[in-house]
Amino acid sequence: MARLRRHGRMLFWPTILLLVVAGAAGYLGGRMPEEWQNIAVLVVAALLVLIGFVVPLLAWLSRRYTITTRRVIVRHGFFVRVRQELMHSRGYDVSVRRSWLQSAFRTGDILINTGQEQPIVLRDVPNASLVQRTLHELMEANQGANAARRPGGQPAGDDHTVAWGER
Repeated sequence: MARLRRHGRMLFWPTILLLVVAGAAGYLGGRMPEEWQNIAVLVVAALLVLIGFVVPLLAWLSRRYTITTRRVIVRHGFFVRVRQELMHSRGYDVSVRRSWLQSAFRTGDILINTGQEQPIVLRDVPNASLVQRTLHELMEANQGANAARRPGGQPAGDDHTVAWGER
């Protein structure tokens, strides 16, 4: 149904840093009296871009939230990938937490409390109120589908789950 990432606002300051470093390196590169100084300006600029822009960009790209009709999937990590799944049929509590800045951009942190020690948090999700309503509707629909299942354990006819090419 939806694939979400954190709001792109997270990349505002790294992008400003990239523009400033590129401008400074373009201005200062080749203007120093010694050749090693020119090389040092370029190396420092490259390190600043790597640490200040590329690392936050990769962190932003490495976290993804997927909402399907049956589950919520949270994937994060770059070198070590972590995947958490939460079935809608389990039933859970969904709440939204917003700061003043998140309210201005209509984003928020969605807390999914499963009854375990720590809730699953979808951080800085765009249009957080819509995501919360959608999760409530999906949870109700899945609980209604579980109640409509046949006594023999077979689905009521509209089960479209495909696993490894078989129904």
